[in-house]
Amino acid sequence: MILSVTINPLLEVCLNYRDISFNTENRNGKLTYRAGGKGINVSRQLKYLQTRSFGFTFLGGSTGKIFRSVLEKEELSFSFIRTESETRIASLLVDESRKTVSTYFQENNVVSKAEADEFKIKLDKMIQNCEIVVFSGSSPSSAAEDIFPYGISLANKYDKISLLDTYGSHLESCIDASPTIIHNNVEELEKSLQVKMKSEKDKLYFLDHLYQKGIKQAFITDGEHPVLASNFDYHFKINPPGVGWVNPTGSGDAFVAGVVYGWHNDFVFEEICKLAVALGAANAGRIDVCNVALDEVNRFRDKVIVESVGKKMKILNDSPQ
Repeated sequence: MILSVTINPLLEVCLNYRDISFNTENRNGKLTYRAGGKGINVSRQLKYLQTRSFGFTFLGGSTGKIFRSVLEKEELSFSFIRTESETRIASLLVDESRKTVSTYFQENNVVSKAEADEFKIKLDKMIQNCEIVVFSGSSPSSAAEDIFPYGISLANKYDKISLLDTYGSHLESCIDASPTIIHNNVEELEKSLQVKMKSEKDKLYFLDHLYQKGIKQAFITDGEHPVLASNFDYHFKINPPGVGWVNPTGSGDAFVAGVVYGWHNDFVFEEICKLAVALGAANAGRIDVCNVALDEVNRFRDKVIVESVGKKMKILNDSPQ
């Protein structure tokens, strides 16, 4: 089982218009609800890759009820811990003619210590029964900040694969817990850790730092620019295909889903890189988030170029003679 953990979900309230005019009234917008949050996006993208996963999150209040109904309609399997505070919302304005999306986020809801402790008890049992666990998204409040480091330590204890994709004040403690795999974009690293990520040398140095922390694979994305990655202490540059960007929201989550899919299906590292980057690029070229089908991503996969940086891995020919 693939387990995706989201501790800061949000209900997306979307209004779609053919054409938006500012500083005046806009009528006849089509209202839809979507379940958001980085781990939820990963689960959705895995479903489009015909791979089942199970989501675990916090939900509360009337918005939490709507969130549950959206997940059920999408046929995404999930469990949750109920919170006293309402699940946060984000308002999205979609201009179909210009293919633009404007997003307005509500402040985070507050998770209490008792709710976080209940979450951790259930998380222990769920990690024991999974193959891969994905920790995605930010922390909603201080009481929840030790959930991801705790979950990573559980994954290591039970010999499970863990993938981390988070940011904020708890990122450093998450890294110290030694997840198997980590993904971040440049902006997240610079703001969360106050590190410099301006040059390729900066990124390679940070990849070495992650390897010294016991992290086996790491990916640093930077929008439409090349991805810098490490497989143990070997470094790689991954050049994405050229895609007209429409809505980059969720591209990192699509990327993570590609990494998870690759591990789940025993892909070699280069093929994991190609699939993940192709998924991120394909997602950026559409308004909807994390619903890229395999036949669509295959159009981009062969255009992704993976280059070795620095020392080269020796390929042994162990085929029978």
